[in-house]
Amino acid sequence: MMKKQRVINIKGTDFIVDVTKHQLIEKAEPTNTIAYKDMRDTGNSYAFDYSAKNKNLSDLFDNESTTIKIPKFILVEPIGYAEKYTYSVDDFKDKSDFEIIVDQQAFDLRIKKGILPTIDICGHTFYVDIRMDKLRPKDDFLSNGIAFSDIERYYNLEKRTYTIPYNPSTREFQEPDYLNLKEPPKDLIAVRFPSERLLDRIGWNRRYGFEITHGLIRNGLKLQFTAKNVPWEKTFLVDLIKSNLKAEMNQERDAQKLPPSPTPEKKGRTI
Repeated sequence: MMKKQRVINIKGTDFIVDVTKHQLIEKAEPTNTIAYKDMRDTGNSYAFDYSAKNKNLSDLFDNESTTIKIPKFILVEPIGYAEKYTYSVDDFKDKSDFEIIVDQQAFDLRIKKGILPTIDICGHTFYVDIRMDKLRPKDDFLSNGIAFSDIERYYNLEKRTYTIPYNPSTREFQEPDYLNLKEPPKDLIAVRFPSERLLDRIGWNRRYGFEITHGLIRNGLKLQFTAKNVPWEKTFLVDLIKSNLKAEMNQERDAQKLPPSPTPEKKGRTI
C-alpha cells in the first residue's frame, strides 16, 4: 500500500511535503522545489515571499510577491516525522522542528560548553577549529595540522568534500612531487572529509555572521566525524602518473634520435 502524500496548496498550486529532504515539491512539476532552509523560521511556522508567476520564491524584482506562512513541519506531516525520527506523534505536541531534528545534547555541548567538533583521521583526533581556520590535532603540538586555506583546490563543490594527500606520520597535509611522480607515494595516503561548514555549522555561522541555528534543521548537528581513506587508484593521481610516465618515455625516445655530439676542437698552441 502506497503512503498517502501530504499536500499543501499555495495560491492554487499543490506542493508535496518532502520530510526526507525538508522541502516542498510542486506536484505537477517535481523539478520545482522550495527548500525549508530558504524560508524564515518564525517559531510555530515558516514564512517566505512567494511568486505566483514562478511558483517559487520571489526575487527582488517581483512587485507582486505574497508572504506565505505554512505550519511547522511536524504539524504538516506528523506521521512522516514520527517514522523518520522514531518519535510517537504525541511527542510532537510541544516540540518545534528544531527540537526534534537537531540533536539537543550536541547543541548544548557546542553552545553552552564550547565543545568543538572532532574528526578522526587515520586513528588520530583533530579538532575542527574554524576560528583558527584548521583541523587542529589533539595532543600533538609538533604538527601544524591541516589549514583549510591550504587545501582549497582540493575541495569538491558538488560533493562538498575535501580529498587531500595526508602524511600520517606528521599528521599534516602534504603534497607529493607531482611533476616527477612515477608511482603512488608510499609515505602519504588520500583522505576525504566534509567541508568545514558541514563539520561545524555553528562555528561557520558565527564566523560569517549567520544566525546561530542557520542550516541546522536541514543538515542536523554532529560533533564527531571520521575521515574516509581513499585508494590512490580512485584519485586523479592515476592519470597524472600515466602522463608523467608517458612524458618520460617521449623524452627518452627523443634523446635516442639526437645525432652524436661533435668532437670539440682543440684549442691552444700546437707543437
